Amino acid sequence: MNILTFDVEEWFHLLDNSSTKSPSQWVNYEVRIHENMDRIFRILEDTNTKATFFVIGWIVRTYPDVVKRIAEKYEIGSHTDKHQLVWQQTPEEFRQDADKSIKRLQDITGKEVKYFRAPGFSIRPSESWAFEILHDLGIEIDCSVFPGHHAHGGFPSYGKVEPAIIDVHGKLLKEFPISCREIGGSHIVYQGGGYFRLFPYTLIKKWAKQDKHYLLSYIHPRDLDAGQPMVPGLPLSRKFKSYVGLSGAEKKLRQFLTDFKFTDIGTADKQVDWEKARIINL
Repeated sequence: MNILTFDVEEWFHLLDNSSTKSPSQWVNYEVRIHENMDRIFRILEDTNTKATFFVIGWIVRTYPDVVKRIAEKYEIGSHTDKHQLVWQQTPEEFRQDADKSIKRLQDITGKEVKYFRAPGFSIRPSESWAFEILHDLGIEIDCSVFPGHHAHGGFPSYGKVEPAIIDVHGKLLKEFPISCREIGGSHIVYQGGGYFRLFPYTLIKKWAKQDKHYLLSYIHPRDLDAGQPMVPGLPLSRKFKSYVGLSGAEKKLRQFLTDFKFTDIGTADKQVDWEKARIINL
């Protein structure tokens, strides 16, 4: 199964960067979310593709029209309220932030919010308490696990990249982990973010064929925005990671969605035999 997801953020929502960390700073940057979402809607309509959108609460309250447009045709999940790394918060701070995001989404869409993704896949084994909190907030499916080593999180003990059930003190969550591949000792997401923009499409297509049983892709609106400004003060490595391959990203994604059939989380959920799924006890 191939699952397509989008993390709905503005172009300046870069994690672990001091000049773009808080909402008080975000108001200083130009607005590009409308044209970037228009681009995504066109791509999905042209390729007849379903997708699930994880939206941060700041987008919900600042640009409610964008969220209403998404909800008209697509699934929506929470991407937290203020887009902060989970391991930088206490359990109570995380609970309040996630709860606020979920309620805002439900209020504006009139739909129950059952899906969640943490910024930067930042739930590590040491933050297993986050799954219990999400369960208590009504989340049924999580997409926060990076089953390998990752700069902002990483959950190597998750094991095989496949849907599984996470059990924390008897509270169960279905998990759709992000797909990754180990190359030279590093785990990479070749069908999302910077690596998707960096690698040639022939290689992406080859790997996707090899991962035919399960593939979860994630894209940010900024990944397709070749005209976005550069956030000032970024180190060279971060500039490369955030801006490499922007000019060809839209064409690459269109080809990807043409060569492979993608669907949303709700459809994929029905295709999984959960009675036979692995149970991961935390």
